[in-house]
Amino acid sequence: MKDFELLGINHLALVCKDIAQTLDFYGNTLGLSLIKVIQMPGGGKHFFFDIGNGDALAFFWSPRTPEGIPGISSVRPDGLKTGNIATAHGSMNHVAFNIPLEKVEDYRTKLVEKGVEVTPILHHADVETGYVPELDENTFISSFYFFDPNGILLEFAANVRPLGDPAQDLQHKLI
Repeated sequence: MKDFELLGINHLALVCKDIAQTLDFYGNTLGLSLIKVIQMPGGGKHFFFDIGNGDALAFFWSPRTPEGIPGISSVRPDGLKTGNIATAHGSMNHVAFNIPLEKVEDYRTKLVEKGVEVTPILHHADVETGYVPELDENTFISSFYFFDPNGILLEFAANVRPLGDPAQDLQHKLI
């Protein structure tokens, strides 16, 4: 018996630097519905977007929030081109939205048409390089990445197969 019954992610709370740009990107570009706005002490805001399955993506905004430091608090803007997506301990590296596998190419095209810079589709695989050029038996996720206007790295990811098979997914030791 498990000690805790987790039902998924209730919400993931991020920090934005510009409310208007964040509302436009998540509401208009990604088409998410704004479902809650909270007035915070000191003039700050906390607001939530519906991301499906009863889960939400939330943002904090405050006039006193310090600037982020790319490469420490977030992925560097050139990180996707250089392959350096490292961030500091305790930071959030990226948010991966689950999408249907058959929609990966379509969603990528739609974002490009909306002016969003996206990576090529990556087929994450159990191979030394981490990727294969085409879907194959080693592929576990197909995805692509892009940044929001706050510099937050986002991913549209589709599972190719369920994860958790000890023979395929738990073969590498962590410690």
